[in-house]
This record gives sequence, C-alpha cells and structure tokens, in this order.
Amino acid sequence: MTKKREIIFSLVRGLLAICIALFVAMLLIFISSEGAGFGEKLRATGAALKQLLIAPLFRTGRSGVSFDVKRLTDVLASMIPIIFTGLSVCIMFSANQFNLGAEGGIMLGAFTTAMVAIYVPMGAVIHPIVAVLAGGAAVAVLMLLPALLKTKLDVSEMVCSLMLNYIVMYVIKFLMNTYLADKTKGQIQSYEFLQSAKIAQLVDNGSKLSVGFLVALVVVVICGLFMFNTRWGYTIRMIGLNQDFSRYSGMKVAGVIVLSQVLGGFLAGMGGGIEMLGRYNTFSWSALPGYGWTGITIAILAGNNPWLVPLASFFLAYLTKGCELMATYANVPAQLLDIVQGVIFLFFAAEQFLSRYRQKLVVKSAQEELAGKEGAKHA
Repeated sequence: MTKKREIIFSLVRGLLAICIALFVAMLLIFISSEGAGFGEKLRATGAALKQLLIAPLFRTGRSGVSFDVKRLTDVLASMIPIIFTGLSVCIMFSANQFNLGAEGGIMLGAFTTAMVAIYVPMGAVIHPIVAVLAGGAAVAVLMLLPALLKTKLDVSEMVCSLMLNYIVMYVIKFLMNTYLADKTKGQIQSYEFLQSAKIAQLVDNGSKLSVGFLVALVVVVICGLFMFNTRWGYTIRMIGLNQDFSRYSGMKVAGVIVLSQVLGGFLAGMGGGIEMLGRYNTFSWSALPGYGWTGITIAILAGNNPWLVPLASFFLAYLTKGCELMATYANVPAQLLDIVQGVIFLFFAAEQFLSRYRQKLVVKSAQEELAGKEGAKHA
C-alpha cells in the first residue's frame, strides 16, 4: 500500500474510532440526563454536548457565542505533561516494549525536580534547567530496572513497570509524610520552591500556560527527527516491527530495548518536572496524577508517531476541559472522559477494525503497481 493511502487509512480509522467514542458518550449522557420525557432528556443531552464540544474554547450565552482566550490557554496548559508522556510511550511502544512506567515516572520526575528546586540553590536561569534534567535522569535510571530485567531475565516489562508505578508513589508518600513535609501547613506538602527555580508563564491570565509548552513543542521536533531521521530511531522502529529479523541482521537488540525505555523514562521525568515548576509552588501530589495513562491513549491515537502527539494531546486536553465543564454546568459525571478514552483505546487496539477496508486499499495499490509495470513494458 502506498504511503498516501496508508496515511488516509490511519486518518479514517482514527476519526471513525473517535466518532464512535463520542456517539457512545452521547448515549450515556442521554441515559443519565435528568428529564421526565424524551424531549427533556434530548434537550439536556444537547446542552451537555454543547459544553463538551463547544465550551472548551467558546463562551455561550444570551449575547451569542464568543471565543475565550483563557479557555484556550487552559487547554494548552493541560497539554504540557501529556505531550511528554505521549512521547515517552511512543518511543517505548515503537520498540515493541509495553512499558507502563510513564505514570510513576512523571510523579518521580516531579518529586525529584521539586527537591532540587527547594534544597539546591542556583542562578535564576540555570536552576529550572538543572532541576528538570535531574527529574528526567532519575526516571531514566528507574527505567533501567524493567529494561535490564527484560533483556537479562525475560521478565515482562509491562508487569514490572506497572508495579514500579505504585512503588514510586508509596516511597514518595513515605518520604513526604516522614521527612520532607512542611509541618506548618494543614496538608502534606513540601516547602515552597525557590523563586529562582520557577518556570516563567507565557501569559498572565491564570491559566498556568508556562514556557514549558514551548519546550514541549521543541522536544516533539527532536523526538520526530530522532525517530525518523537517525540510525538509532530506525533501529528502534525495526526492532518494534520484527525483533528476530533485527537480531539476525546484526542489530544490538538488547541495547536498543534498554535505550528505548531509558529515553522514554527521561521524557516522562522531564514532563513531571516542567509541570511541577510551571504550575505549582510546592510539591503536594499524594497519588499518581494520571498523566501516564493518558499518554498511552495519546501514543495509540498518534500511531506511535511523535509528530502527531501534539494533535492527539490537544484532542484529549480539549475533551478533558469539556468534561469538566459538563460536570459543572450540565450535571454530567466527569468520569465520562474515562469511558471515551476506553472506547477509543478499544477500537485502536482492535487489529481487525476496518481490516477489510485496509485490504481493499492494499489490493488496489498492488493492481495499480502491476498496471504501471505492464504499461512501462509496452511503452
């Protein structure tokens, strides 16, 4: 199948999965909406869908519909951590390594960055850079564990990394409760970050859209170039497609498996650090933040292509904002987002979804190629 048709198939498949997920969401909204009759339920469903699909960027009222810059910046700000976890999962999944450690990784990266921001004074420019890199390095080292267990003992990286998430969470909770919390506060939180460590805001409208958003876009470009324009990126993708063939071709499979998971961990840790210094003044996370699980959905939506991660991140950030507005103004549970993500995940993971359509495209491409060769012979 030609590259153009492959892209068209991926877009059609993705859009159809999203449409089915939104249709399921609409049915659930209709069922759970308040109203005595069909008409009332339909109006309530329409009002809820308006909050889900329109309100994240536009204000609606008696005066009409108006674009809201604050809501746009809220959506962009919420994209920052999930861009990093999406890239993290993309790289690991591209090597056929189903490492789920981005969730614990982003928490460890945020915690490590916060500790550097509190206890290691530096200059105003260098401080956030060092703190974020420290967060990334901590998670990269952590990801060595599932990577080495996979290559040396053939331990499932999925199970190992999943358990690591909760080990990370409880170790951080223990350290915070026992040693690092500011006891003068009414909740478990660290001391405030030094002013020199904070990441500057891009806009001053309360949205917490920091310079970290620009850093995330730069990292997208770097990851895209790495995966598609370097020998290491090509090796990662080849091992993901066929590990045995790659091994027989002389590729260092074990080393690349370790590399993919270490790079993925570093990106997740960076995301946690940037989110922490750009949005918060203290570290107060007491549970896994959920950004890593969202990153898995983003990687699936993007087809493990780093260039498409920002689009997938915007889509999920937009849905998240819409679900929050629905919960506030339309009395619809915010957990609806989890259902939408689950349906999208289901259809993207189903290999037979639209398989007949793909087969037709393959046959058509082959027929055109044969016809072109026959035409060249008679020319």
